[in-house]
Amino acid sequence: MKLSENAYKKIDQELTKYPEDKKISAVMSALRIAQTELGWLPTEVIEDVARYLQIPPIAALEVATFYNMYNVQPVGKFKITICTNLPCALSGGNHAALYLKKKLGVDFNETTFDQRFTLKQGECLGACGDAPVLLLNNHTMHSFMTNEKIDALLEELK
Repeated sequence: MKLSENAYKKIDQELTKYPEDKKISAVMSALRIAQTELGWLPTEVIEDVARYLQIPPIAALEVATFYNMYNVQPVGKFKITICTNLPCALSGGNHAALYLKKKLGVDFNETTFDQRFTLKQGECLGACGDAPVLLLNNHTMHSFMTNEKIDALLEELK
């Protein structure tokens, strides 16, 4: 499986930020570009990114499997990551997580039957003062998530 020409052009832009002998520095950006295009990172795409960057495939695989923002398995159209780290947990994060599990009918790391939502448990999202927080598709943070705000977000995404 290969990426589009446009994706490779974006990776090339990222490569300009680093010295020629430090292509590995662009691996996180390259994986993000690939995931944005495909929705997730199949092993063959991770390996293709590694070949393109001229780095060992294991180096790209280590990054993709270490960080939870990378999807190494298919996810729903909307990936919801809810922070349950201690500050968020103390400020309603666990309650919001339980509410989301009940509303969606899934547990963490599961996708709804209609493939619309995947629920993930996140470590610190860096917005403790806005707890409870959730991250939508790794790009949009939602703060102070009450049951009503969760209901409104889910309705908006349907």
